[in-house]
Amino acid sequence: MSDNLRRYRAIRQALRQCYPGEMSGRMAQHVTTLAAFISGIVGSKSSQLPSIATKIADQAKPESRVKRLSRWLDNEQIKEEIYFLPYAEILLTCLALETLVLVMDGSGVGRGCCALMIHVIYKGRALPLAWVVRQCPKGHAPEALHIELVELVRELIPEGSTVVFLGDGEFDGTELQATLNEAGWFYACRTSKRTVATWEGLRFNLDLLGSSIKPGMLIELKAVQFTRNAYGPVMVLCCWAKDEAEPLYLVSNLSSAEEAIQYYKKRFRIETFFSDQK
Repeated sequence: MSDNLRRYRAIRQALRQCYPGEMSGRMAQHVTTLAAFISGIVGSKSSQLPSIATKIADQAKPESRVKRLSRWLDNEQIKEEIYFLPYAEILLTCLALETLVLVMDGSGVGRGCCALMIHVIYKGRALPLAWVVRQCPKGHAPEALHIELVELVRELIPEGSTVVFLGDGEFDGTELQATLNEAGWFYACRTSKRTVATWEGLRFNLDLLGSSIKPGMLIELKAVQFTRNAYGPVMVLCCWAKDEAEPLYLVSNLSSAEEAIQYYKKRFRIETFFSDQK
């Protein structure tokens, strides 16, 4: 038995066994194609259809395999809530036995498109849970879209789970922070040195903290009102790693600066996901 066939059969069996419900005949066919798709991606280590097709175990010509995959992708009946989110929910249910660390980030994809994605960190890797792709110049997505993805993933996570959300400077919006707080999640997000904050009646830009420290130092302020809208209370911190050219600024609802920094370091695991796609 070839490696391609062995891998495909194992994936197909796992998809069928793990699905939370009965599969109709048409759905079983769609899952069979999904198994071939996954097997081809794993075998080829590529997301390009011609490469994937070379690692699919059937007797059809590669051109026919590409057409089969394309039809699957274009089929309006292939919906994420049927063929993807149930498996994401199973994954999160298992991982929620410990603290779930979620990372949101965006990246340019395809031709003139941007993807906003939320991942769960597992064994040093970032596993995608949900995403939105828009045809637009590379840049920040609207805060409403950040919240939409958070709410989608929130529905998949068992009640009572401990969740820590991480994001770069795009994800420091106060409405997003309020959503995370309402969900009972912790968060640590990068913010700009130009952000306005108020602490003990003093209003200042966060770069005031950066100008007060040297490499290897850390400043932590609690009960801060964040931005001109005075959202809070939150914790803001400024730390300057010895091997970095400038300080890092974070906003968080965690209990200490040290905890926020340790979690924030996990955000960079998402870079391995995007580099894997190149």
